[in-house]
Amino acid sequence: MGLKTFPGGIHPHDFKDFSKDKKIEEMPLPQKVVIPLSQHIGAPSKPIVKVGDEVLAGQRIAEAGGFVSIPMHSSISGKVTKLAKFNHPTGILVQGIEITGDGEDRWVELTDDSNYMDLCAKDMKDRITAAGICGMGGAGFPTHVKLSPPEGKTIDTIILNGVECEPYLTADYRIMLEQAEDIIAGLKILMKTVDAKNGVIGIEANKPDAIKLFKKLLKNEKNIKVVGLQLKYPQGAEKQLIYAATKRKVPNKGGLPMDVNVVVQNVGTAIAVYEAVRYQKPLVERVITVSGRIVKEPKNIRARIGTIYSDLLEFCGSTTEDIGKVISGGPMMGFAMPSLETPMTKGSSGLLLFDMKEAHREKEDVCLRCGRCVDICPMYLVPSLIAHHVRNDDWNSAEKFGVMECMKCGSCAYVCPSHIKLIQWIDIGKIKVSENRQK
Repeated sequence: MGLKTFPGGIHPHDFKDFSKDKKIEEMPLPQKVVIPLSQHIGAPSKPIVKVGDEVLAGQRIAEAGGFVSIPMHSSISGKVTKLAKFNHPTGILVQGIEITGDGEDRWVELTDDSNYMDLCAKDMKDRITAAGICGMGGAGFPTHVKLSPPEGKTIDTIILNGVECEPYLTADYRIMLEQAEDIIAGLKILMKTVDAKNGVIGIEANKPDAIKLFKKLLKNEKNIKVVGLQLKYPQGAEKQLIYAATKRKVPNKGGLPMDVNVVVQNVGTAIAVYEAVRYQKPLVERVITVSGRIVKEPKNIRARIGTIYSDLLEFCGSTTEDIGKVISGGPMMGFAMPSLETPMTKGSSGLLLFDMKEAHREKEDVCLRCGRCVDICPMYLVPSLIAHHVRNDDWNSAEKFGVMECMKCGSCAYVCPSHIKLIQWIDIGKIKVSENRQK
């Protein structure tokens, strides 16, 4: 197999053996959920319910706060018991809606439209918008926005991201094995919404059975192909995936995939798109990996959005040792959380737990100017130089050397022999440069 890749990157141990062979399990209905109003890039959603209201699963409880926003839906049936600020997987407090379940799982009416592919592109997009779908593999960009290129921009290729290059995470791998037909159906919908003639499914080489399965299912499709990708991090980042799959280079400064006539969507998002267009089902559940050496029973779980992380861990039998660190997402780009009393969101791909030794933080030392961070940076930046300017409050130089182009993949910090917290410094720089731009 001729595997594709991109320049730069690293090869961390993938630690996927904990959960990769665990079939998806259905999480029992939670007693309560918390639906954060910020689960996506853009304006927060606006609540349209009040405390005491009875709601059904799939019922809209918040409307989009603008074009770059999405509506929210209740993931269980029950009663609205609180509108307040709650923990968020990113470690901050955000407005949310607490719903206490009635245990009955009563749903809004869903309709099976078996002729869904006869719909026009606009009607498909309207159903996607109404379902509250955002990217489920990373930043949470509203899907309908990605499918609405500005005038003059044409999309000829839809790429489905089946890479899942973050260590430990196996949720996408399992849905590719267990729901491949739904993923392909979602891809065809996405292609029709933007009139894209070509479809690509990118899958990393550590998932050979998934590559084989999709090639078998797509053997008679002329316009959809499977691309095998080298095992490398961050192979799943949009710009790197686009280059590996098509050899098209998205411009570094402010460039978007649509600048090279491409839209990238996650395989989980493709399933949500299929369910929205065919059944008019809102996005109220997803598959999440709960893993780590100290997790008693690592699992891939289909759970309702808003399920509290502590409930997910309990479903996995809790831990065998004291918890030293909890991460929402993957260990490279995920967020360390102060509490397990935090709800999962549409973008929650993993819940990882580590013991005290694994969570040990090395002391920062001086930069050796070894150049390792430069060699592996997939964005062709000089991370150590950017961090130096940030530490010295030189925001203009930090911007000049590309602080805003960094995607915070963490590769530079991973290889740094001096244990410099490069991503934290770069993150500070991003905040300060953004503040200066607003002024």
